[in-house]
Amino acid sequence: MKRVMIVGQPGSGKSTLACRLGERTGLPVVHIDHIHWKPGWIERENSEKAVLCRKVHQREEWIFEGGHSATWPERLHRCDTIIWLDFPIWLRLWRVINRTLRNHGENRPDLPDNCPERFRSEFYLWIWQTRHFARAKMCKLFYTASRHKRRVKLTNAHQVSRFLNQLEDVQSSFD
Repeated sequence: MKRVMIVGQPGSGKSTLACRLGERTGLPVVHIDHIHWKPGWIERENSEKAVLCRKVHQREEWIFEGGHSATWPERLHRCDTIIWLDFPIWLRLWRVINRTLRNHGENRPDLPDNCPERFRSEFYLWIWQTRHFARAKMCKLFYTASRHKRRVKLTNAHQVSRFLNQLEDVQSSFD
């Protein structure tokens, strides 16, 4: 496992999984929000995001979590592992609300500087409005991945823990 693509909708745990996976594997972690946003919640132009994503794709090793679906085909081509976090909407919304309450006014590590956590009703509405369309897009991406890719679909926290524990077990058997 050298290049890992993690997809999932907001609140599915992409950033958390990427960090835990990075700790266990030593692979560098890239959060899409560092590419999507400039400091101060300023959104980058799509062309600039594409260039930054491609720079990550060209690296030999990475864990890349998140969107910018315009570059997914290239990322999928370069990755050796794709992980899809397919969690229910009610849990994802709860996690986003809880995350916002817990970190309100502070910067999370998966966000650029000067992007403090805040309540944005348009974000919650976007999560709700895109729940079917975005999931269908990820489903298609996941199931059309080459059979040579390692595909991992996780649908609950227990599966995520088991996946990480299995990695630890495999890693410790080589030590």
